[in-house]
Amino acid sequence: MPESEIRDDHTWLAAFMSEAWDEHFAEYAAGLTWSMNKGWDTVNDLYAAADTLCADADAPWTLPIYGGRPVPHGPDADPSRPPLMLLEPPGVSQAARFLATVSFDELWNAVGARFGALGWTARELLEHHRDLQGFYGRAALAGHAVVKAVWA
Repeated sequence: MPESEIRDDHTWLAAFMSEAWDEHFAEYAAGLTWSMNKGWDTVNDLYAAADTLCADADAPWTLPIYGGRPVPHGPDADPSRPPLMLLEPPGVSQAARFLATVSFDELWNAVGARFGALGWTARELLEHHRDLQGFYGRAALAGHAVVKAVWA
């Protein structure tokens, strides 16, 4: 979403993300949102293989999943609730560049055996990767920020 429409307030962002979740399927179909029901850590671990594949990388692999800055809980908020993250437009662009240039096949070749033993298939992770490529690519082209919530 446009960064100018985001309030740097945990309570506001939590309500925004809750409403967005309620509208999830329509927003997902429109390319405005992306979500994953499981596997955040696994997809992040897949991208971490880029750290060994690209010696000159400055860790852009962290951006698509866990990148951004935490939005602090307000004084009245329940601190046990998961943090919300805000990835500002420059970070979104960096994540989009990473996703557009990283080779999924090279990543899978580096770590696929370990993930396969955990029950993941290359096709599942490739689908997540392609979804993230599209989502971050559209957000970067629009100059948008990305708000992230990890809810159990």
